[in-house]
Amino acid sequence: MNENIIKEISLELNIKEYQVANTLNLLSEGATIPFIARYRKEATGTLDENQISKINEVYTYQVNLLKRKEDIIRLIDEKGLLTDELKNEIMCASKLVELEDLYRPFKEKKKTKATEAIKLGLEPLAKEIFRENKNIKEEAKKYLSDKVTSVEFALEQACYIVAENISDNANFRKYIRANTFKFGNLKSVKKKKAEDENKVYEMYYDYNEPIKFVKSHRILAINRGEKEDILNVSIEYNLEFLENYLQSKLIHKDNVDTTNLLKISITDSLKRLIMPSIEREIRAELTEVAEDSAINNFSKNLHNLLMQPPIKSKTVLGFDPAFRTGCKLAVISKNGNLEHIDVIYPHEPKNEIEKSKAKVLDLIDKYNIDIIAIGNGTASRESEAFISKVIKEAKKEVSYIIVNEAGASVYSASKLAQEEFPTLHVEERSAVSIARRLIDPLSELVKIEPKSIGVGMYQHDVTPKKLDSELNLVVSTAVNSVGVNVNTASRELLNYISGMNKRVIDKLFDYKNKVGTILTRKELAKVFSEKVYEQAIGFLRIPEGSNILDKTSIHPESYNIANCILNKYNLDINDIGTDKAKTTLNSINYEELAKEVNSDIYTVEDIIKAFIAPFRDPRDELNAPILKSDILTIDDLKIGMELEGTVRNVIDFGAFVDIGLKNDGLIHISEMSEDFIKHPSEVVSVGDIIKCYVLDINKEKKKVSLTLKKSSLK
Repeated sequence: MNENIIKEISLELNIKEYQVANTLNLLSEGATIPFIARYRKEATGTLDENQISKINEVYTYQVNLLKRKEDIIRLIDEKGLLTDELKNEIMCASKLVELEDLYRPFKEKKKTKATEAIKLGLEPLAKEIFRENKNIKEEAKKYLSDKVTSVEFALEQACYIVAENISDNANFRKYIRANTFKFGNLKSVKKKKAEDENKVYEMYYDYNEPIKFVKSHRILAINRGEKEDILNVSIEYNLEFLENYLQSKLIHKDNVDTTNLLKISITDSLKRLIMPSIEREIRAELTEVAEDSAINNFSKNLHNLLMQPPIKSKTVLGFDPAFRTGCKLAVISKNGNLEHIDVIYPHEPKNEIEKSKAKVLDLIDKYNIDIIAIGNGTASRESEAFISKVIKEAKKEVSYIIVNEAGASVYSASKLAQEEFPTLHVEERSAVSIARRLIDPLSELVKIEPKSIGVGMYQHDVTPKKLDSELNLVVSTAVNSVGVNVNTASRELLNYISGMNKRVIDKLFDYKNKVGTILTRKELAKVFSEKVYEQAIGFLRIPEGSNILDKTSIHPESYNIANCILNKYNLDINDIGTDKAKTTLNSINYEELAKEVNSDIYTVEDIIKAFIAPFRDPRDELNAPILKSDILTIDDLKIGMELEGTVRNVIDFGAFVDIGLKNDGLIHISEMSEDFIKHPSEVVSVGDIIKCYVLDINKEKKKVSLTLKKSSLK
């Protein structure tokens, strides 16, 4: 393991070197990120999953960068052109682009104007231009031949070599790149014959903004507009300033002929070679930063969505709205089992309102339904209006909720859904999924490809591999933080458990088929390899077992320590989770106890927390979803009205909030706080239940602007 790289990572991430080294050692030994974050806190100094992932990412980049440095040094050395100074510059390069700039002069060139001029034997003449030879025209006569028939042609060709040499200068490129980034503008214009029927890119038809100020979401929007052949995109820069810069570096003599040739070469180098290349590099860097921002935003939103509290011990009617094909209904029991499938036609074209109402009321009575979960797709608000009237006639109290159904259609048509419900139609499976998203969001959402869950922005415009990697980590983190019941967890849920894969899951299911219910974690040591058992077992719960420790997040490797702690405080294993345990363990000095039981403070703290709340679900600490019994229309709204809503999506410029209307209201970032904030996620998260105020109502466009600031209403 390279110590220099460890030092660089430590500085870049502002963490200690031992944290980096220990984390990399654990990863190299096959430990997973969730396992390291949860059960190796003493080694990492409590780094979380994102920090561990970042260490791995930066280390991989630095290792690849070092390998590239070594390759470049070798290639230059083989040509006999390596100097100590150049070698030092290469080793000090911190970015790949800087490294490639240093290597550029030594690369084998493809056919260029300069290479063709070199073939004509004009490289020495180019050097004379650089030397500002005052007799350059006389010098050029020496190179006349059958192929070089005039002085003018000789000098023109030599200037191509000069231009390429200027372009290959790493210091020039570094300065010009930095200057363009600092003072250049990103520009886009609509193509003359482009068709943008819905004016999606209207704000970019004639757009010009300093590069350093362009927001990430604008970068991705412009990129998409360019890809769809609607926009022409370019970078504007001050050519005259850059020409003057290069002239100051290259022109030192008052020599009319060479001065003119150098000026021509400088302009040619900038326009033809340097700036097109730097424009690509800058746009690539802007895109990379924008992608990282979009992925980071998507990741936060996805994590918050996955961690929505489950609605426990409720019978739910899943309601997949539609017009022509009817609304599909699915009754799901408190345990998540499908009890009944049906369809009603309360909307156009059939308008079977009374018949539909009777069927829903019958289902409420027959299955003792508590909540109706309505998907937020087509006909959602029409269905909400229908349901809000129907439940008023029910014999029992029934609530309803609008559920984000993003990705439900993807799941419904998947092989997994077909295997789970082979006799159901796609829309019927969707109704099941909508209901289950309310009963246990995490268990249901893991069945869907993460990027198909619509809580991001421009997720289809970022590098798929990078997006998939980040989102899979998010799902894995969420699943492992909650833990799963090994006897009831689906294959999809288990697939995200630390250390588990398809082969391991197949072995587990084969074992369950033989023995029925698994009663102890110890049993699984016979099913899993030693490494898989170590990585996975802490996240697998056995609620049906007799050993209460098997029901907790305490890892079996710490059971001896757990028993020592119980004995020390005269507690029985059956006292775990009782008031006696809470009272006894509430004011423990973790540091002293860790020394007594020969453990570390982090393990001891986690054990004590598990003793106090053994079945703690981190999702229970979050806001439960809003259940409704009546409908709100845009006509009910007034400026300044206080509303309660659910945050559906958080993006760079604001947040969309479900306030009960057909379209979500928007809180612009400027309306989120009296203080300056960089991103809306500093104030709100997906799933948050918030109080907000109506700022503006546009009935024509059916749009509502919201604010969190009372001062905006004055």
